[in-house]
Amino acid sequence: MPGLTFGDRLYLETRDKQVMHLTADDYIYEAIPETMSDFNPILLLLGCLFLLTTCAPVARQGIGNGQPETAQTQLRVMSYNIHHANPPSKKGVIDLEAIAAVIRKEAVDLVALQEVDVNIGRSGNVNQAEALAKMLGMHFYFARAIDFGGGEYGVAILSRYPLTDARKVPLPEEAEPKAEDRVVAFATVQIPNGQRIRFGSTHLDVLSSANRLQQVQTINTIAAADEVPFILAGDFNDFPDSPAIAALDRVFQRTCQTDCEPTFPQDTPDRIIDYIVFSRTSILKVLSHQVVPESYASDHRPVLAVFELPAAPVSR
Repeated sequence: MPGLTFGDRLYLETRDKQVMHLTADDYIYEAIPETMSDFNPILLLLGCLFLLTTCAPVARQGIGNGQPETAQTQLRVMSYNIHHANPPSKKGVIDLEAIAAVIRKEAVDLVALQEVDVNIGRSGNVNQAEALAKMLGMHFYFARAIDFGGGEYGVAILSRYPLTDARKVPLPEEAEPKAEDRVVAFATVQIPNGQRIRFGSTHLDVLSSANRLQQVQTINTIAAADEVPFILAGDFNDFPDSPAIAALDRVFQRTCQTDCEPTFPQDTPDRIIDYIVFSRTSILKVLSHQVVPESYASDHRPVLAVFELPAAPVSR
């Protein structure tokens, strides 16, 4: 896979935990800060001997954040259409650090990204999903929707916790077959207290309301068959009173129901098209919902929701 460095560890896991060969459009990274790839084994040995002789307890460390792994009671989730990291006020400029800064400031656990470039010329032939994961010390999964500009363009997931069972599902476009291909990407997230949730990212068709309805129905079918709590986030390109969102409401619950803030465009937002939703059969509870007042980094404002997790592990 282009763009890998020595410090990266690449995994692809299926439901039966068998390792498979990497494909061009489905892959999971566990982003490891580059400084971890150059370590001194003698110093590591001396450090271990010191810990053993002092009998000090050792905290398990999270990926890239240097914080002990403790029981998780809340989950901070963001949906962000990043406009391939091109600030609308700066045509042709790519500012991936601005996107990372928005995510970092909100201290989120899970992010659903849309409009992500991977090895595309207009954004410097950078794997944006990988780069953001490294900047933030997170795991990630990218799913290609289309080939574009010599690379790939699609959606991604960032997670503070390990991802397994990651896959994408192409979404139908029978009503308007000439529409741009769309996908939903989802993975299982292992939360420190032993719980698992399903987390997904999607970006629905912009041209056809009939396509969007079909795409939601496909997502509903996936979620309805899932026994694990399912959180889905993304740019649905449709309004709260549309047929597509009405269909979505039959299986999912939106984190904001009334008096919700608009999400697009970023400078003077006047419409709601970005959502975070969760399966109605789950026992997740929404503690808060907000649209982050960020108007520089992308043409969408990010959406943030905080969930309260159930105390007991969720069985699958």
